[in-house]
Amino acid sequence: MLRTEDNEYITRVGPGTPMGALLRQYWVPAMLSSELPRPDCPPVRVLLLGEKLIGFRDSGGRIGLLANLCPHRGASLFFGRNEGCGLRCVYHGWKFDVDGRCTDMPSEPPDSNFKDKVRARAYPCVERGGLVWAYLGPREALPPLPDLEATQLPDGEYTAIAYQRNCNWLQGMEGDIDTAHIGFLHFGSDQADDYLPGTFKYYALKDRAPRYAVLDTPYGAMYGAYRPAGPGQYYWRIAQFLFPFWTMPPTGLLGGHMVGRAWVPMDDEHMMMFMVVPAVNAEQRARLGSQGPKLPELLPNTTGWLGRFRLAACEDNDYLMDRDAQEQDEEYSGITGIHLQDQAITESMGPIFDRSQEHLGSSDAMVIRVRRLLLKAARALAADGTVPPGVDSPEAYRQRSGGVILDADADWVSATRSLREAYVSHPELDPAVVGGFV
Repeated sequence: MLRTEDNEYITRVGPGTPMGALLRQYWVPAMLSSELPRPDCPPVRVLLLGEKLIGFRDSGGRIGLLANLCPHRGASLFFGRNEGCGLRCVYHGWKFDVDGRCTDMPSEPPDSNFKDKVRARAYPCVERGGLVWAYLGPREALPPLPDLEATQLPDGEYTAIAYQRNCNWLQGMEGDIDTAHIGFLHFGSDQADDYLPGTFKYYALKDRAPRYAVLDTPYGAMYGAYRPAGPGQYYWRIAQFLFPFWTMPPTGLLGGHMVGRAWVPMDDEHMMMFMVVPAVNAEQRARLGSQGPKLPELLPNTTGWLGRFRLAACEDNDYLMDRDAQEQDEEYSGITGIHLQDQAITESMGPIFDRSQEHLGSSDAMVIRVRRLLLKAARALAADGTVPPGVDSPEAYRQRSGGVILDADADWVSATRSLREAYVSHPELDPAVVGGFV
């Protein structure tokens, strides 16, 4: 459990908050590139770290992210005209470029230099891996982007998606570093005997209460959840937390699995999960078959602050829960699809869960460790400006996650070192050992 004051400290992310200051040290995914599909397309409202911003792509294809309110009289720049390499406020015609410079002020006399004295608040943006990254921090010399393997794939070889959740960012992220729930929430109605012996899926269902090992790393923390496999062996699920909100869950095969998930706060009570993975080819799709993840249905985006990437299934319709399927043990939760199941549970905790009321067990070892790391880093930054982990070390993010079978007496860290290294090919690995999506 967390003390109430620690829970407030770790969950609040707006300007001036300690955790907000920590997050602003890093490049933050703000949008999908596809949300701004062409130069001079309509701007988009972006709620990010408690700030209302307007995203736009200018005539040259550059991305701008400006404060919502025009610095003249406070009109929303969402209504602006995206034209001529700038966003023009329709109230008095003031135009601002992606750097926030006022490039035209037609309401002032031609000989006025007032436009040179006015700036809109603007945040630097870059695109990579299908994401628009923004830097909301204090540095003039920008830090490097994290070297996340999934975001470095060539165009056409990755898939970037986003889902909004109506809860605090920490609830979403903690669900992704909790592997114990897979044997219940996601596969509680499945039985080990339904799967091929010797596969990850078989072992995961045969023993639903793994043991845990947790390790601090230069980029955050890593855990291994292990359970008996073949004679004298363990099946390990190894996953990553990378500052400040990145996760690499242990799905698939360690050494052949590539993923990056960001649990980005929109404000204190809403978050956006961005995920970048390699594009699925026909062979992979055929191998997974019905065991592949079922992606949730999205509502069409609207122009509101909370109008992006909303799920059709939500609290109002009980996430399309099927009580008959639950009662007949066809679907453990009665909710179909891994993403939707996670969404329902994390949102059910309320906008910001009071962690002083929880009772943590051994399966929560990684959750406990990550909370401590976040609190420690935020306090060190507030106390003496200590730069948090990973900000200036893009190479630290070259990690992988996934499952592996090891001898029972093997050291899990040293035995998996090469498999956890990004950008390393392992043609010797057989993906059939996974035995389905797990």
